[in-house]
Formats: sequence, C-alpha cells, structure tokens
Amino acid sequence: MTETSQLIATLKAQLRRQGLTYRDVATALKLSEPSVKRLFASERFTLDRLAQVAHLAGFTLAELAQQAVADVPRLRTLTETQERELVSDTRLLLVAVCALNHWTLADMVAVYRLTEAECLQRLLRLDRLHLIDLLPGNRIRITVARDFDWLPNGPIRQFFRAQGQDDFLNSAFAGPGEEMAFTHGMLTEAAAQEVLTELRNLRRKFALFHDEGLAAPLARRHGTGLLLALREWEPAGFAALRRSHGE
Repeated sequence: MTETSQLIATLKAQLRRQGLTYRDVATALKLSEPSVKRLFASERFTLDRLAQVAHLAGFTLAELAQQAVADVPRLRTLTETQERELVSDTRLLLVAVCALNHWTLADMVAVYRLTEAECLQRLLRLDRLHLIDLLPGNRIRITVARDFDWLPNGPIRQFFRAQGQDDFLNSAFAGPGEEMAFTHGMLTEAAAQEVLTELRNLRRKFALFHDEGLAAPLARRHGTGLLLALREWEPAGFAALRRSHGE
C-alpha cells in the first residue's frame, strides 16, 4: 500500500467511526455524491480537499498523517525463513538493525564500511522480506513493531547465544549508565506471572523511550542493550547434587 493509499484508507476509517457517509462529505464539500465516490476511488485529492475532509472527520492533516502511520499493520514476529536470511549475511543483519533503529542510508554509509550500493542492495532485500518499505528517495518505513518478538529458539536467538550473548555479558557493568543485577528466590506461580508482567511492561517502556528519542540527532542516540530473563532455574552444580527419586 502506498503512503497516499494508507492516508486515504485512514481517512475513510475515521469517517466511518464518526458515522459520516459519502453523502455527508458531498454536502460539506458542495459536490455530488458520485463525485465524492470518484474522488475516493481515484485517490486524487488536492491538499485543500484532503484538509477539508480531514477536518470533517475531526483531524488536522498532521493528525491524520500520524494516525495513518499508527494504522499501518506491524509485524509482531518474523518467520523462521525471514530470521534465517537475516543471520545468513552479517551486512544484511547490520543494515536491518540500523534500519529498525531509524537510521538513514546516509547514516549507515557514514558510520560503517558499506558502500551506498551495498547498503541499498540490503535495504531492497529487507523490503522483499517485508521488514521495511523502501520509499522513493531511499527513505525507510519500518513495518515491524518496535517490541516484536524473536522466535523461541529460532535463528536469531541461536545467533545471539552463539555470537552475541557472551560478548554482551563480558563487562564489569560498572560504567556510567550500566548496571547488572541478579537475584534468586522461591516464587509461587502467581508471583512469577506478576514478575513476567512487569518485565513485559519494562520492555514496552524501553520501546517507548526509543521512539521518543528519534527526534534527537543520531550522535546523541546510543545503541543500548537490555537483557531480560526469567525462568525456573538452579545452578548445574546444585542440580548434580539432587537426590534421584527413590534415593
């Protein structure tokens, strides 16, 4: 769906929510109802016309554009095929991470040893994988939710365990903005579920902070990792000392 089509689709949805029909739009615009139907079918709105209909639905043009972005369906998970292709090419994975963090093509080429052609080739692959829409002027529109989930034990998580986990944890976590905490206790199922809910809320808040920071220049935004984990667990050394059933 093009940006124009998405904008018109959002406008139609808002009109429906307000209980407004093509006849109501026609009356407001002083046009015939068939003319309004043709206008929506062709999507050939002038800016003034679009503003008029948006105002009828209770939106400014800026608000309508924001709503159109919010209405775009976002992927919550990837398929195993999508994940496998991402980890098959280090440069593709790098470009994907940058794109999902709202870097421009120019940003990627300036920071990493990638030519514009190499970068564009990977962006086109990401477009084919439906992780982004590559728009005119090499602009990038994200099509996955910020807090989307990797597949349990899928290619991405396997890649992270093999190549990223040890590197991430190989730190004293003593620098500015760093902290590592580990605690252990005996929880009921209800308490464990409550902790899981808090972890999910923190993840959503992290995604919100990411979105709020997009207005800042790239130099003021820093790649930051947050590792959340909760499971029933005891050290392997302890488990080795457990008595077997009947012992």
